[in-house]
Amino acid sequence: MSADAAAPGARLLAQWKRWHRVPGGRRVFSWLVGRNARYTGTIGARIVELRPGFARATMGDRPLVRNHLKSIHAVALVNFAEVVSGLAMLTALPAGARGIVTGLSIEYLKKARGTLIAESTVVLPELGGSTTLEVGATVRDGSGDEVARARVRWLVRLAPEAGT
Repeated sequence: MSADAAAPGARLLAQWKRWHRVPGGRRVFSWLVGRNARYTGTIGARIVELRPGFARATMGDRPLVRNHLKSIHAVALVNFAEVVSGLAMLTALPAGARGIVTGLSIEYLKKARGTLIAESTVVLPELGGSTTLEVGATVRDGSGDEVARARVRWLVRLAPEAGT
C-alpha cells in the first residue's frame, strides 16, 4: 500500500501546508475540499486552521444557505459541523486507518445569522480493529454564542498491518 493510499489525512495536511500561507491559498484549499465533497462545497465553508486532530472553518451568511426565517438553514449548519468533524478526524488518523460517519446528531441552540465559526477536535484512543468514536463540533456566531452543537459518530478501522 502506498503512503498516499494509507493516509488521507496526511494528503490533506500536505495540501494545507502547501496552500494556507500563500495569498488566497486558504480559499483554494477550501475550494479543493468542497470539490472533493461536492455537496459540502455548496455551503462555501472556508478552512482557516487545520492541524492533526483539529479543524476550524468559517461560513458566510448568504442567500444560498438561508431559510425562510432569514437565518442559516439547519441542513447548512449540520453540513458545516460535519465537514469540520471530518477534517479533524481524517487528519488525526494514523496511516492505514479509515473512518466513515455512521451517525450524526445536532442541537440547534439559536438562530444562526452572520458569519459562523465551526470547530472540532479529535483525540484518538488506542486503535485496534474497529472502533466507534463520538466527535463533537461546535458552531458559533460572530458574538461567540453557540448556535449549534453536533455529535458525529465515526467507525474507524485500522488495517492489521498498520497496527504492527
